[in-house]
Amino acid sequence: MNRRPRTRRATSSAFAQVMALAEERAVHEAFHWLHRNNPHLLRQQAELVAIPAPPFGEAARSAWMAERFAAIGMEEIATDAVGNVLARFPASPKANGEVVLVSAHLDTVFPKETPLEPVLREDRLEAPGACDNAAGVIGMLAVAEAMRVAGITPQATLWLAGNVGEEGEGDLRGIRHIYSHAAFREHIVGHIVLDGAGAESTVTQALGSRRFRVSIAGPGGHSFTDAGTVNPILAMSDAMTRLAQTAKTEEATRTTLNVGTIHGGTSVNSIPESAMASIDFRSTDATELVRLEVALHRAVENAVESANAAAKMLAQRRRTEFEPLRMTIEKIGDRPTGSLPHSSALLETLRAVDRHLHLRTDLRLGSTDANWPLALGIPALSMGAGGDGGAAHTRAEWYSGANRTLGLKRVLLLLLAMLEQAVAGE
Repeated sequence: MNRRPRTRRATSSAFAQVMALAEERAVHEAFHWLHRNNPHLLRQQAELVAIPAPPFGEAARSAWMAERFAAIGMEEIATDAVGNVLARFPASPKANGEVVLVSAHLDTVFPKETPLEPVLREDRLEAPGACDNAAGVIGMLAVAEAMRVAGITPQATLWLAGNVGEEGEGDLRGIRHIYSHAAFREHIVGHIVLDGAGAESTVTQALGSRRFRVSIAGPGGHSFTDAGTVNPILAMSDAMTRLAQTAKTEEATRTTLNVGTIHGGTSVNSIPESAMASIDFRSTDATELVRLEVALHRAVENAVESANAAAKMLAQRRRTEFEPLRMTIEKIGDRPTGSLPHSSALLETLRAVDRHLHLRTDLRLGSTDANWPLALGIPALSMGAGGDGGAAHTRAEWYSGANRTLGLKRVLLLLLAMLEQAVAGE
């Protein structure tokens, strides 16, 4: 489903379009609604973060999302097979078939037992997930409600998605499912991902990643009486050392490797029966990810073969039974690379919006839901939904809505321009 990105004829035309949109009465009314309702939005945000949404456990938030879509007048609201909540914004009866998609992920990094006790003080919300990604979800709902209240009726089709599976081992499963199964998937011409806070930085280059779980198992035994039995933890340590030595990372392509967890065993005086490690590779270059995957397989296989060979020789000398180590390597994550071309109409429009709002356009590299459409050649970007935040992915996470309106104006103007361009076929 790779598509050739649309290009804009001239930056000046993008700026003229944005200026014309900003002068429309309905757009001003939408701006005023956003400004007046920040306290309301913060209360909604506190309500949202009180609902657990661990990886693969987002059902309660999906139900909340469907209720909110209904309350603000969205149509064709449906929860799909993986838990994404989709809704269509009411459009003109003459709307063409082109689709602009806005999404915000519902899931958090926190396990279900994490205490969720949001604290709201004036314009500051403190709670796990307050910023990532309650800010994006509430921002999407706010823009849609502001458009409804202002009577804005797009001529192109606008779909909204509260999607699951963005964080960690979710591996973008929600967005993948939309692009594989949604009825409108073949008609998407642009995609805005709302993720976190901020009003200037935008992710336009997708950082790819591959993640693996390595398991090594053996017979185990007593540390003294069974000494010499193959040791899965020692073999795993050898494998990770080999990997670090052979899979040199590349600064030029922003390629990195990380061994995130390694664990196993029962006690200090037991030869472990198993060891497990999780490995994360990241790069802007897809070929580097393939190279690192090959290096991982080679390192683990060589370490296990070496451990087995040594233990087998010892068993033969002792005339005892030999049971070898067994290994498995499971891929648990695969995010593709991609980028929004500099000539893209979407990027030119973003720059025009930022110029109008006197914002600096800060283009960044990141790993977000936008990875998937960018890899397919669909114009997409990931941007903040206004305000400020910090301590993401910790229990001390916070969000401030003091400057939310500016970020939401940015989102709204960009979205309206994209909808106009979809009608014009630009």
